[in-house]
Amino acid sequence: MQRTPVITVILSSSLAWAYAQFFKRVGLDDYKALAVDLEEAYLMLAAGEAIREALRQAGYAPR
Repeated sequence: MQRTPVITVILSSSLAWAYAQFFKRVGLDDYKALAVDLEEAYLMLAAGEAIREALRQAGYAPR
């Protein structure tokens, strides 16, 4: 059985805000440019969305 990793990161407010802005702006085309294939790009997108949601729950949700 594969375990689900839990990642804890401590960021300053300015770093959290900057990262939230990044995840607001990055899209599939950006991931595709960096991925080895489309499947990896979609996995990268899903991971980014999970981090963006965690930032939103912590109060960092840019509009």
